[in-house]
Amino acid sequence: MTALGNLTLEAHLKNVRSSLSSIADDIAQGFFEITHNSFALLGLVVVFAVITLTARPDLRQAGELKLMTWLQERQEEAIGFTEPDDDVVVEPDAIQRATASNPKDLPSQQAAVAYWLSKKYGVAPEPLSALVSEAFDIGQKVKLDPTLILAVMAIESRFNPFAQSPVGAQGLMQVMTKVHHDKYDNFGGMLAAFDPVTNLRVGVKVLQECITRAGSIEGGLKYYVGAANLEDDGGYAGKVMAEHARLLAVVGAKRLSPRFFRSPAPAGSMPASLPAKAAPMESGSKVAEKVALLN
Repeated sequence: MTALGNLTLEAHLKNVRSSLSSIADDIAQGFFEITHNSFALLGLVVVFAVITLTARPDLRQAGELKLMTWLQERQEEAIGFTEPDDDVVVEPDAIQRATASNPKDLPSQQAAVAYWLSKKYGVAPEPLSALVSEAFDIGQKVKLDPTLILAVMAIESRFNPFAQSPVGAQGLMQVMTKVHHDKYDNFGGMLAAFDPVTNLRVGVKVLQECITRAGSIEGGLKYYVGAANLEDDGGYAGKVMAEHARLLAVVGAKRLSPRFFRSPAPAGSMPASLPAKAAPMESGSKVAEKVALLN
């Protein structure tokens, strides 16, 4: 009787194991089929998406834009805009966009000019150093005294790169942007007037044309301020030349190299006035601002 009971128990356990094994096999087979079908479905979706994006580039561009926007938002959330961690690099190209340099890296004459202008006009020496360096570089190229360039800049805008006069003269050199829009074409357009270095280069170009046309620096300054048809320029040329003299004094005993100076072309064959109407006189014998009007 005992032997018979043992045999019955063993048969029962064997049946249970067989049932469990069958269930496990069924589950594994079902999981495999589901996974296989899912990968197949995913593959079809990917192929369909690729075909769609290839046929519809507008959808691809919209998707890329949305993805980039999402990534930027995620980056902003992770980094933030105030006091990021030391090990997080924010805007790595910001230093490249900054118009600034260390005045200690300049030659002694240029550094002296940068520090003097910084103290007089209340502007940081670092951005002034970049402008002084650019003025000396471009002055050498066009044979124009760099301290004259800086004097014009000082009188025109007091080194405010975003200055604008009531008549539309803009930037450091207060160039009439709309009149000289063609000179900004190589710099990307008229908005470049508010890039300090670009405005300086365009202003020097206009100043150079004015001096060449007038035949003298003082006459060129009169053209530059838009007072070519007037007897009085409101003291503009005198102010620029006085600031020019002060900057030359700052340079010191070692005067600037002769390569910075150019004898202006003779003015005999040049017209005495601009083709455009000159700025009218204001009360008190002041000339209305109309800077760099030469067209």
